[in-house]
Amino acid sequence: MAAAALAPDAPTRRRRPTPRAMVLNVVLLLGLAASLGPLLWMVVSSVKPEGEIRQFPPTLIPDQVTWSNYTELFSSLNFPRYFLNSVVVALVVTIGSVLFSAMVGYALAKLDFPGKRTLFALVMGTLMVPGMVTFVPLFVLVANLDLINTYAALILPFLAAPFGVFLMRQFMLDVPDELLDAARVDGAGEFRTFFRIVLPQARPALATLGILTFLGSWNNFLWPLVAVQSADRYTLPVALALYSTGQNTVQYGLLVAGATVIVLPILIVFLVLQRHIVQGISTTGLK
Repeated sequence: MAAAALAPDAPTRRRRPTPRAMVLNVVLLLGLAASLGPLLWMVVSSVKPEGEIRQFPPTLIPDQVTWSNYTELFSSLNFPRYFLNSVVVALVVTIGSVLFSAMVGYALAKLDFPGKRTLFALVMGTLMVPGMVTFVPLFVLVANLDLINTYAALILPFLAAPFGVFLMRQFMLDVPDELLDAARVDGAGEFRTFFRIVLPQARPALATLGILTFLGSWNNFLWPLVAVQSADRYTLPVALALYSTGQNTVQYGLLVAGATVIVLPILIVFLVLQRHIVQGISTTGLK
C-alpha cells in the first residue's frame, strides 16, 4: 500500500464535454464568425478586381489577386493629407475627452459642492438624448461661432462626453478616500492630487475611454461631412466616401481598400491596449 501511495498518479482522463458545453461552443463560434465575417470579406475583396467584386454569386477566394485598388487609393487621393487630418483630430479629441472627462468624473466622485447631484443627474439624462437630436443645434452653434470649415469644428464639440464622465466617475468612486486625505495632509493641492494620485490609479478606465473615444472619432463621418467644406480638411472616411462614389457608379474596390486601411490603426490601438480595456470594463463600478 505504501508503494502504491508513492507511485506517480495515473494520468487523469480528459472529461468529455457535456451537451450544454458543446451547444455553448457552437453558439460562440457562430458569434465569432458573424463578427469576423464582414471584416474578412472586406480584406479579401480589397485584392479582387472590380468585376469580380460585383459578380454573382460572389467568390470567397479571389480568382485573381490584384493590388490595383491600393495603388489607385494612394495615387488618386491626397492620402497623406487625409490620414494626417484623421490622426490629428482623433488624437486631440481622445486626449481632451479623456482628460476633461476624468476631471469632471473626479469632481463628481470625490468633491463636495452645491448642485453635485443635480449635475450628475443632468449627465445621466444627457446619455438618453440621441445624438441626432442635438445635431442641428450643434451645427448652428458652431456656425454662429464662425468655426465652420476649421479643425476646431471637428474637435471642440467632442472634448467632453457624458459617457466618459459617467465611466470615470464610477471608476473613481473606488479610489480610497484615505489615499486622497493623506496627499492633502502632505500639502498636495487638488490638481496635484488628481494628476499624481488619481490618474495613475485610473489607468484601466483611461485606456477603456481612450480606445472608445479614438474609435468614435476615427470613424466619425456625418459631422465632418457637414462641418468641413474644403478638401484639405477632409478626414479619411469623408474623403474615401466622396472619391469612391461617382455620379453613376461606386468603385467598390477603392471603397473596401480604403476601409481596410482605415481599420488598421484601430486594430493596432486595440491590440496594444486590450489588457487595460478588459480590466477597465470588468472593474468599473464594482465594489
